[in-house]
Formats: sequence, C-alpha cells, structure tokens
Amino acid sequence: MSRLLLTAAFAFLSGLAAYLGPINSSALAQQPQARATYKDWSVFVREADGQKICFVAAEAGDKSPKSVNHGEVFFLIASWKSGAAKEQPSLMTGYALKAKPEPTVRIGSDKWNMYVSENEAFIEASAEESRLVRAMRRGANMRISAVSQRGTATSYIISLRGVSAALDRAAAECR
Repeated sequence: MSRLLLTAAFAFLSGLAAYLGPINSSALAQQPQARATYKDWSVFVREADGQKICFVAAEAGDKSPKSVNHGEVFFLIASWKSGAAKEQPSLMTGYALKAKPEPTVRIGSDKWNMYVSENEAFIEASAEESRLVRAMRRGANMRISAVSQRGTATSYIISLRGVSAALDRAAAECR
C-alpha cells in the first residue's frame, strides 16, 4: 500500500470531518490504519472523537489532459460505524474544483452529478449514492469529468477491480 494513498486517506478524512461537523485537533492527528488491499482498492479504518470510520480508496489510473499537474486524485467510499453515513462516495482532487459545470461520474451509460466542496465532490442524495456504489460493484471502470477553478477541463479513469471485496471488508470492519 503506497504512502501516497495513506497521505490522501488522511487528507480525505480531514476534509470529510469538516463536511460532517467539527472534530477536535487530537482526532485529526490520528492517521488512518491500512487494513487490506484488493487489486486497485485499499481499505482504511480511523477513529475520530470515538467514531470509527471505515473507507476504501483508489487512485485515478489515467489523468487527462497529460499536460497539467493534477496532484493526487482519488475516489473514496466511507462509512461510519455509528451509521452517520453509509457507503458515501466522494472524489478528492489535488486542486480546487469549479462548482459549475458539476463534476460527473459515469459507469457504462449511467451518469451521476456531484456537488463541489473545495477540492472534493460528493453525490447529493443518498439514493443516488447507493445507486452509484451498486454500479461500481458491477462495473470495470469509472470515468470522472471535472473542471478546475482555473477553468481546465479534466477527466479521470478509475479502475473498479477489487472494489466489491474492499467494500465488503470495510463493512466488516465497521460492524
């Protein structure tokens, strides 16, 4: 499991914690613990303010255009043992995203729009989150399009190899 993925996982959880509500600084100091890797997806667990958070993450394998610095680009799916969130998908980029046009996720002919919070993007409705995760379990890869704050159109391909096993492991970790 790469150090880059662990760093991104920590950054993701810091941002997600801010999205869901305040946590104290000692909780932010805790690093996620890597539990397993299944092909292109890794499983992490982290404790924050007594909350156990389990998530899976994969790095974008293809980044376009090749001529720009994308930074680290990951797709993550997080669940809280408490039930505060279950299989919540999100995109994390190495740059600030533009809110319009909305980032989009495509698996086959299915499409989801995401809303932006700085360098992260989320699905608005929980029913759509569930529909995306189900499609991810069936798909081979996922295509994501976004626009940077600077106006650069970007696109990514993320492999879905191993996502089902990773999600199953994350669910077992957060029971």
